[in-house]
Amino acid sequence: MKTAGKIVSLKKAAALRAALERRGKKAVFTNGCFDLLHAGHIASLEAARSMGDFLFLGLNSDASVRRLKGPSRPFNKVRDRALVLAALQAVDAVIIFGEDTPLKVIKALRPDILAKGADYRKGNVVGAEFAGRVALIPLLKGRSTTALAAKLGKK
Repeated sequence: MKTAGKIVSLKKAAALRAALERRGKKAVFTNGCFDLLHAGHIASLEAARSMGDFLFLGLNSDASVRRLKGPSRPFNKVRDRALVLAALQAVDAVIIFGEDTPLKVIKALRPDILAKGADYRKGNVVGAEFAGRVALIPLLKGRSTTALAAKLGKK
């Protein structure tokens, strides 16, 4: 599938999920802002993808990122972030969502595995009750968009 074709609506993602389920394939879901892509993101996405047969990535919209991270964010527009993520081998589908959490997407997809960074605790992962299980992925020390932004003199 070409890069832009991997950016899908929630309706299309739900149809993909249903097809995976019919074929006995394992679906993994993860999400984030992915504003300045860095090695920590790549490691996390590759780890998440290795847990199943298909990786759905929920991507916060620009308005959602501003609410969560502040008025100076995102640095990159959602379409640019989505295209970069869709180009990654580890990512099978990107779903853009406008809410502050991906709960609506997780409820629609009901993934086998909900993958999050180990900065979360299993008890406070949004949507955990709609997934087969939650997997926490170790973070790469010292890699974060916030740290990169600080280095660049941005917030």
